Amino acid sequence: MIAACFAARLLGFSMRRLVLLAALALGPAGCNFKPVPDPRVSARDAEWMALVPNHELDPNFERYVVSDPTGEAPGTIVVETRERLLYFVLPNRRAIRYGVAVGDEAFGWTGTARIARKAEWPAWTPPAEMRQRWPHVRPMQGGPANPLGARALYLYEGNRDTLYRIHGTNEPETIGRAASSGCIRMRNIDVVDLYNRAGVGAKVIVR
Repeated sequence: MIAACFAARLLGFSMRRLVLLAALALGPAGCNFKPVPDPRVSARDAEWMALVPNHELDPNFERYVVSDPTGEAPGTIVVETRERLLYFVLPNRRAIRYGVAVGDEAFGWTGTARIARKAEWPAWTPPAEMRQRWPHVRPMQGGPANPLGARALYLYEGNRDTLYRIHGTNEPETIGRAASSGCIRMRNIDVVDLYNRAGVGAKVIVR
């Protein structure tokens, strides 16, 4: 009986997912949605990403090519914090849209920055303010347990490190929520895709 109820709930979720995907594909603006294939990853990427807990993603936060709503130049990254969406602007008025987690109200940041550097499976050094709030946090080497995930893009204003990053996560269930300490979190496969596309020096707008 319990197994039957669980199967029914799972089937119901799958049907809701199919309905939402159909709406994206067939709705008034949905004809502009085009799924983006996963990027190729290294053997290390595949091994470490497999160790991150899997989470069923809301289809609204999956990776799509869409009509560009930003009006920015190709190569620009725009984060819409209220929508929990990140856009990487392409030529010909198109953009790739990714679901993200953003900083909660106490820690959110908005502004314009640039990507000063990029890193694969980066080490993490918690900022002093974070260590004051949570004394248990410690620096970590890169890996599947590291909260920066598979990739990180470091945001600078001029030559000043903002201490904010666009990065992967080992908590994919937070995508679509205001859950971080200010940084922009992405699914690991999505941040790999963005990392491959965005260049050092690229403009980043968070609003």
